[in-house]
Amino acid sequence: MIAEVMINRTAKKLNKAFDYRVPEKLEGLIFVGSKVLVPFGKGGKLEEAFVVRLKEKTNYGSEIKEIAKLEEQLQDEQIELARWMAKRYFCNFSDCIKLMLTPGTRTKNKEKRIQDKAINTVYLGKEIEEIEFEIETRKNKNRKTKKGNQFCKR
Repeated sequence: MIAEVMINRTAKKLNKAFDYRVPEKLEGLIFVGSKVLVPFGKGGKLEEAFVVRLKEKTNYGSEIKEIAKLEEQLQDEQIELARWMAKRYFCNFSDCIKLMLTPGTRTKNKEKRIQDKAINTVYLGKEIEEIEFEIETRKNKNRKTKKGNQFCKR
C-alpha cells in the first residue's frame, strides 16, 4: 500500500504530495489524516507529514521510501477542510493542516509541548478565611474611594 503524504513545512516547493510505502506492521493503522514521520531528503532526516490519500500503486516504481513511525490521527473531514482552505485562500496545504491540530501540540519536540500546569500556593500564617476577608474589604474600600473621587471632580 502507498500513502501520499504532505510534508509539514511551509516551503512553496514542498506544497505537493509525496509517495511513501506503508510498512506491513502499520498497514491496518494508517488512514487518511494520520500524522507520520517519514525520511525526507538526502540525509534521511525524519520529518512530520500527514497522510492525505491512500492508494495501491505509485508512478515512481520501487524507489520510494517507507513511513518510519505513526504519531496521531486527524479526521477525514479535517483533511478535506484543509484541502478546501488551501484552494480557497491560495496557501500551503501543510499550513491549513496545522490549523486542524490541537494548540500546543504543533512542535516536533515533545518535551517543548504544552503540558498541564500546576498551581503552587503558599499561605503565610493566615487562614484562608482571613485572607478572603481582607481581599473583600480592600475591594469595597477601593470602590468607595473611586465613587468619592468621582463626586469631587465635578
